[in-house]
Amino acid sequence: MTAPEWNRFAHWKAAPARAVLALLLTFLVLAAITPMRSGEGVHTSLAEGRKVKAGDKARDEDLALYDRVTERLRRGENYYEAVAIEHRASRYPLRPGFAVRLPTLATIEAQLPPPTNPSDGGKVEALLALALIAAILIVWWRRLGEEPGGERVRLWATVLLFLGVQILSIGYFFVLHELWSGGLLALAMGLYRPEKGKWLGTWLAAAAALALREHALPFVLLLGAFALWHRRWKEFGAWTLLVGFFIAAMAVHLHTVAGLVRPGDPVGPSWVTLRGLSGWMSMVVLSSNLRLIPAMLAGPLMVLMVFGWAGWRTPIATFATLLFLGYGLAFMIGGRGDNWYWGMMIAPMMWLGLAFVPMALKGLASAAFPSAKAAANSESA
Repeated sequence: MTAPEWNRFAHWKAAPARAVLALLLTFLVLAAITPMRSGEGVHTSLAEGRKVKAGDKARDEDLALYDRVTERLRRGENYYEAVAIEHRASRYPLRPGFAVRLPTLATIEAQLPPPTNPSDGGKVEALLALALIAAILIVWWRRLGEEPGGERVRLWATVLLFLGVQILSIGYFFVLHELWSGGLLALAMGLYRPEKGKWLGTWLAAAAALALREHALPFVLLLGAFALWHRRWKEFGAWTLLVGFFIAAMAVHLHTVAGLVRPGDPVGPSWVTLRGLSGWMSMVVLSSNLRLIPAMLAGPLMVLMVFGWAGWRTPIATFATLLFLGYGLAFMIGGRGDNWYWGMMIAPMMWLGLAFVPMALKGLASAAFPSAKAAANSESA
């Protein structure tokens, strides 16, 4: 029988299909033996990376810093003055200015009732997180029902997506900018239907994500590139405008931080670390629920997530594949061990790709070995 159009690899010729199959097997093996690292180059096993609770470990230094800054804002202090005080007290750098987070999340959290225990998160934040999770699941449930090939895996895909976005409900992480920004990007992807003229919701969600963390910029740039490629000029103009707003806001942010710097303030270490596959896997695995399973399984599962997205031949799957590979390349080049939470920008959405792995594997195998497929069809006939 002819494979459906949305089964990407099933329509490939044997040579490229075999090359991709060999590449997949290579990456699965490498992912199984590659160590996960967090902290300043300290090896962290997945057995030590169980679900974080207040009683399991001391508050992460970065998170504790954000707690203190937010508390200062609640007392009426200026954000940048509070950041400068806390960075110096913890010997955190103010140079380069990118070491200082944008004020958006701290300003919002300062308006909410303070949590009884910062490690548990606030009740209002918990409700917001649950609302965001529900919105992501609803949007993607509807989308999978409309996408080619999505209906047949919709239930399984939604369960997997829940396993990905559940990280948003852990109060310990509520002060992390990447947590909320990544959740908003997952929502933005689900809302993106430019072929139906529906991209405004995506624009708003992506703008909110970008206001929280500049690491959302690749997502926006890729959407702009897609709009340009398909000559959707109005949409392309909207993404260009958003990038312009962001550049202006970031320039103001960096200028303000530069005005606070003193001669004795330390300069932060480089983010260019060239950690390779370990960098990519550490970022994604340690910042997601993959950290709950053994490392030799978590790594290959991460590879299969990307493979599943790649095998689903739809515009949104193509976008997701390029997005995840782009972030993966960035994580292999840049990011220190203590930046493990950067993976939250993409990890929640990657889980959905596992739903398409059986289809992608079957299509790739049949394309790589067409004679075996033909023999099997003749025998069944």
